[in-house]
Amino acid sequence: MPDLKQKALAILKKFYGYDTFHPLQYQVIEHVMKGNDALAIMPTGGGKSLCYQIPALLNKGCAIVVSPLLALMKDQVDALISNGIPAAAINSMQSEAQNRTVIDNVYAQNVKLLYISPERLLEDMNKWSNDLNISLIAIDEAHCISHWGHDFRPEYSQLSVVKDRFPGVPVLALTATADRLTRIDIKEQLNIPDAKLFIKSLDRPNISLNVLRGLSGKQKLSRIVDFIEQHHGQSGIIYCLSRKSTETLAHNLRVLGINAQAFHAGMSTAEKLRIQKDFINDDLPIICATIAFGMGIDKSNIRWIIHSNMPKNIESYYQEIGRAGRDGLKADALMFYSFGDVKTLMSFAHDSGQSMVNIEKLNRMQQFAEATVCRRRMLLSYFNERYDHDCCNCDVCNNPPDRFDGTQLCQMAMSAMVRTDQTVGFMTLIDILRGSRKSEIISNGYDRIKTYGVGRDLTTSMWNAYLLQMLQLGLIYIAYEDNDHLKITAFGHEVLYGKTQVMLSRFYYDNKKSTKTESKQKRIVYVEDGVDPDLFELLRDTRSAIAKATGVPPYVVFSDKVLMVMAGEKPKTKAQFGTMYGVAEIKTEKYWRQFTSVIVDYLAQKAQKR
Repeated sequence: MPDLKQKALAILKKFYGYDTFHPLQYQVIEHVMKGNDALAIMPTGGGKSLCYQIPALLNKGCAIVVSPLLALMKDQVDALISNGIPAAAINSMQSEAQNRTVIDNVYAQNVKLLYISPERLLEDMNKWSNDLNISLIAIDEAHCISHWGHDFRPEYSQLSVVKDRFPGVPVLALTATADRLTRIDIKEQLNIPDAKLFIKSLDRPNISLNVLRGLSGKQKLSRIVDFIEQHHGQSGIIYCLSRKSTETLAHNLRVLGINAQAFHAGMSTAEKLRIQKDFINDDLPIICATIAFGMGIDKSNIRWIIHSNMPKNIESYYQEIGRAGRDGLKADALMFYSFGDVKTLMSFAHDSGQSMVNIEKLNRMQQFAEATVCRRRMLLSYFNERYDHDCCNCDVCNNPPDRFDGTQLCQMAMSAMVRTDQTVGFMTLIDILRGSRKSEIISNGYDRIKTYGVGRDLTTSMWNAYLLQMLQLGLIYIAYEDNDHLKITAFGHEVLYGKTQVMLSRFYYDNKKSTKTESKQKRIVYVEDGVDPDLFELLRDTRSAIAKATGVPPYVVFSDKVLMVMAGEKPKTKAQFGTMYGVAEIKTEKYWRQFTSVIVDYLAQKAQKR
């Protein structure tokens, strides 16, 4: 569809200021433009919204976007309107008269994108007549529909009726966090079994991954303060396990002269909205929050995330760190982890409605926290994505453990799995490898397979550690739906049949090994090479002034990424300004004078000083 691509690229340039699509974006757009259903798995900041916004602008009628949070609706609508795109929302923050006006505008074809909560859509859609021209239905944060997902929401569970109500309208489900089972469940729950699956790499290489273990409360506070000082002037979120701990940490930081506020579900709506607004507008740099904060925040210049406690699962961890560095610039994620976290979270898991699944997910999170292999490889393998090299942007890579060629050891384990038809779990596999005489091993005939006892020179603890590494590296996976049996991945088969080698981290039985003394880091500056940091700060000030005058968040004017390009290219004319990355037509008309005058004055003052 060459004409379609040209039209899509023209819209991309006109309304968003970009010349090219990110990987997979156009493929998804083309697929839904043909009237087909789709499930798109893309990382936070990976351009999911363009996958439905571009079709909405290409098609006649209006696209419905189902969104779980009011804050996200408002941010998206504000950003679209600022780019000259007619968008609106129906929600409880507006009067019924205002909501009725919005629907009237949809009927009049004056709205291209309508944002609505799942509850409101289910309540209203049967009242709409067939004259309402719906071009596409996008289900954002689609993992919320799945019981297997980390953030199941009951209001999402009835969305399967949407396909019955609008049978000829394509449905596009989108999420950044869905493992193998969740993907299957999303399609079933939404009644789109034939939806094509589009999976973009979930890797966020700009985010550095770091974990600190076993620190006391005072030690942890000291490290958090050091971290904040290293990231002076940058926006960040500190996630805490409880409401009380958010308030305690925010208070302790304020006592030390650091501007931070708590945010949790127990606060009044007015207070939460005030704090959220201050954070979005760059008036408040740091939020200490429970997971109630962040999902609906489209702020692109969050530079760091701290987890004061270990999250309950990898999906939550991935989604929460994904709120940093959405503009593609460098960002940091730091997680603190202690045995106390595990005990508390294990208690929560046991008391949940899905204790077995939640306990397994917690175990995987604990394995990540205790990793001796590249953390990014572990993270991506959890989402069934192959990543066959170390990232060099995590603490394990930067301070690596001792490594050895573990190919033969892995082949032993996977050979035993093949000879038992991949129908055993962790401990049974270890018993087979070590030549155990347990009744279960004998009664099942496992003592008669060729690989019985081939690993008896390794202790149970050693095998447990190496199997965990195989799991973390993506050679094997746990089939939760099949009695937690271990299965071999495609990558694992390559290792098993000698096509690929694999390095493992040597296991130390006493868990003691020499560690490097950690020197205090210098303050982190995240401007790119060739960018004048002084000019960048002046452009940020200009953006802030425009944002306050127009009543929108600063990142709605321009992202830090665009300002960095501006500080590097130094446009002096309208033509130069309008051809820059991320500058749409309407923003060229609105802002070129303010920003170019700052650049011209700065360069003139700099020339006078020479």
